[in-house]
Amino acid sequence: MCGIAGILTSGSDRDNLETLVAQMQSALRHRGPDDRGIYISTDRQAAITHTRLSILDLSPAGHQPMSSADGRYWITFNGEIYNFRELRSKLMARGEQFHSQTDTEVILKLYQHFGTDCVKQLRGMFAFAIWDDLEKIGFLARDPLGIKPLYYWQSGSTLVFASEIRAILASKLPTLSLSTEGLYGYLINGSVPEPHTLIEGIHCLEAAHCLYWKSGELSQHQYWQINFGGEITSLPEAQEKVRAALIDSIEHHFVSDVPVGIFLSGGIDSTAVLVLARETQKSQLRTYSIAFEEAEWNEGEIARKVAEKFDTEHTEYKITASAGRALFPKFLEAIDQPTIDGFNTFCVSQIAHNDGTKVVLSGLGGDELFGGYQSFQKVPQMVQWSQRLQAIHPLRSATGMALAHWGRSSQMMRVGDFLQQTPNSAAAYRSLRGIFSHSEACAIAQHYLPDRTLPKRGTHSFVPNLPSLEDEVSLLEISRYMRNQLQRDSDVMSMAWGLELRVPFVDHVLIDAIASIKSNIRLAPKKQLLIQSVPELPSCVLNRLKQGFSFPFQRWLTTEWHDYFRQVDCPKNISLKAWYRLWSLAILQYWWEQVKSNYSP
Repeated sequence: MCGIAGILTSGSDRDNLETLVAQMQSALRHRGPDDRGIYISTDRQAAITHTRLSILDLSPAGHQPMSSADGRYWITFNGEIYNFRELRSKLMARGEQFHSQTDTEVILKLYQHFGTDCVKQLRGMFAFAIWDDLEKIGFLARDPLGIKPLYYWQSGSTLVFASEIRAILASKLPTLSLSTEGLYGYLINGSVPEPHTLIEGIHCLEAAHCLYWKSGELSQHQYWQINFGGEITSLPEAQEKVRAALIDSIEHHFVSDVPVGIFLSGGIDSTAVLVLARETQKSQLRTYSIAFEEAEWNEGEIARKVAEKFDTEHTEYKITASAGRALFPKFLEAIDQPTIDGFNTFCVSQIAHNDGTKVVLSGLGGDELFGGYQSFQKVPQMVQWSQRLQAIHPLRSATGMALAHWGRSSQMMRVGDFLQQTPNSAAAYRSLRGIFSHSEACAIAQHYLPDRTLPKRGTHSFVPNLPSLEDEVSLLEISRYMRNQLQRDSDVMSMAWGLELRVPFVDHVLIDAIASIKSNIRLAPKKQLLIQSVPELPSCVLNRLKQGFSFPFQRWLTTEWHDYFRQVDCPKNISLKAWYRLWSLAILQYWWEQVKSNYSP
């Protein structure tokens, strides 16, 4: 993985491109320690830059920005294309000649042949920009599931884009101001929902979308979406389909010219990745896990047993409250946009980095695809329960208003928010997954933005009509919690250590394959279909209680980490007893002070 950035303009910003793009490149140095480059078109309408972490073709032939042989097309690319060798062979059959062994050159030639439709042939994680110096067109694209980030800002004819918000801010072109929608969304969800960001005017290009720039005009379109159906109703057929799709995905995710490791938490998802990697890979496998002194959080022993059973070269790092505290300032520096997560990935990425590993796989996505969360049962229950109260709608709304104002806990206040809305899965999901209630979020947001009009209750509650409520929950988990929080943290926190994190469950070919399985089988409670499809999973993993890859923050924040969290700005009537509520405001506060310090005029 790498860092990309650039400026496309037909206006006065052309006069200062060298300085602006160099500042942006400097802000992305941590994403690409192996190489860097800048291209500025002769008419000064385009300036693009790249910082490189070498994974495929480690030679100078992989230098970026890369151009076509005739100098017409230029690309800056971040990510990995797992089917690039197949695509390369097809292009060679059409007479193309290659000068490197990179996937970057394959994208460039695909664009020459197929134009914007090239994205439909790519399997992998990616964000890239291509400049056509003949037609004076800029084309930007992001992968189908939004694994790689791509942010942009537009003013007049100028478009500025980058892998991280900090690079756009480093250009000093945007005015530094918090976004109302981004801040409200962060307080409600614990992460900023795309396409918003916390900075006004800077947007996140949504997953599976492309941007098209010409003469200062910008257009956008979507090229892929998840289609849940219900064709497969046989359990044996479903098991066979899942296992074949997983093996295929894991094989593709091992494409690399450097060794590939695995994050091993001791849970079902990461163990399934290891089991199938052992089946498909002949080389020695490296695994990495974190252990704790606090017994109720510690999964180190299970991870060790799994590593021993599947014969890996295993590295475990026992992290204490004091060791975590020592890492915390560097974690704060790494944050591009706050969430209520990320420190776990930051710590385990450090272990892999210190071991000399450049690429790791993780089990992220298993819960979202195979019904691993309680939301798959609770959200449908909430929707059906509220729909039954539809006949007494005025009473339901009145009860909701009372709970939203006088509920004794944030959870009851969020239930109150839900009862005042049309009963659908998005509203129930927000109530169940939420951090602060609507009124709490508004009160906190007004502290930062006293003169702004805040969003109304229930904003962004739309969800497409899918075959079942469970399908809707799966789509919500994929497109909200996983994309806006887990994937975003995974990208930024692994890149802080020069590490490429790959996610075999988050693969659009795999999802297209299993989406045809009826939801009562695919999303059966406790990931039954995944477990049945990987029968090699050890009993020590299957018999443990679901815990997630989490830290003992509730204890740490009130003891050794207390001084970091004791001065948080928050209205006095809002409780911060739950660690994630305190964490969300403290991290937001640190981040905003850091941004103002680094990027104010």
